[in-house]
Amino acid sequence: MVLGDCNPDVLVLGSDVTPAFGQQEKLVEGISLVIGGSAAITAVAAARLGLRVCLVAAVGADPAGRFMLDQLAGSGVDVSAVVIRDDLPTGMTVAMSSGADRAILTALGAMASLTAADVPGFLLARARHVHASSYFLLSESLGPGLASLFTAARAAGATTSLDTNWDPTGRWGGVRLSAAIAQTDVLLPNEAEALALSRESSLDGAVGVLTAAGRGLVGRRLVIKLGERGALCCDGPVRHHVSLPPVTPADATGAGDCFNAGLIAGLLNGLTLPEAAALGCATGALSVGAPGGTAAAPDLTAATKLAQRASIVLFTENGGGLTLCVQRHPPRQRTARWRGNSMLLGN
Repeated sequence: MVLGDCNPDVLVLGSDVTPAFGQQEKLVEGISLVIGGSAAITAVAAARLGLRVCLVAAVGADPAGRFMLDQLAGSGVDVSAVVIRDDLPTGMTVAMSSGADRAILTALGAMASLTAADVPGFLLARARHVHASSYFLLSESLGPGLASLFTAARAAGATTSLDTNWDPTGRWGGVRLSAAIAQTDVLLPNEAEALALSRESSLDGAVGVLTAAGRGLVGRRLVIKLGERGALCCDGPVRHHVSLPPVTPADATGAGDCFNAGLIAGLLNGLTLPEAAALGCATGALSVGAPGGTAAAPDLTAATKLAQRASIVLFTENGGGLTLCVQRHPPRQRTARWRGNSMLLGN
């Protein structure tokens, strides 16, 4: 089960997509209407990987809402729990992408009306895993009840994960978020979000705050997405860095959401956390091969094949520093240590 945002993305592609005000017209390489919303993209990517997925979200009774429902259903996502609001428009996003980077403008519309009461209890009870996306976009609607939903899901035997995404308000926290994270099995920020959530200036400091017992922001396991540098997995005192050979992105929209789907699929298929992160990295890497968040989302066979090329570096606490052992394909031993934000590797 995936909870969160569901809206079309108006995707603007080009080498220079910065608008020129003053009534100036600029030509770009392409504009398209695609599946958007972090939760919707994660749901589609998970379905592509072979999982049975239902999406719980809110859209308006308008053409944009019908577009999303049709596209999601056609991608194998169960949309029976998507709520249709007669009095609100479907949310919309304009994403201006220059390949590896993008700028995003969003009108929330109906997506910010989703509450815990909209989540069908019978579906929650049947779920093996419950993932929530874009917490900060829904913090005033879904936020008050998310911790209770996660508690109920875990009591029924499910695991949970949370990707807060970016906070447009800049507040980055609160009692409700802390309560939700306390019921989260895997917290899934990207690097910038981890720094903001922890209010730290270094990745090592962010890991310390987000995983330290009694500090309020405590996920049982933490996976920080590092973009083209892979992912950092933290399970108690043990850390793994997972990476793949670099790829050239056509458009990075939704790569992190596809990573989430790959990691969840891996965990549900019995992989260890770093192995699941390798599958997440592969899913995200393959997804950037075409414009939009879902067009190039891979199937399980393709993602697994690429994941087998992952480098997995294991770090353990050793006095004042970190030591490691490495699993690679092909196997190879290396040493590594942290310095500020940087991971230094040597033979």
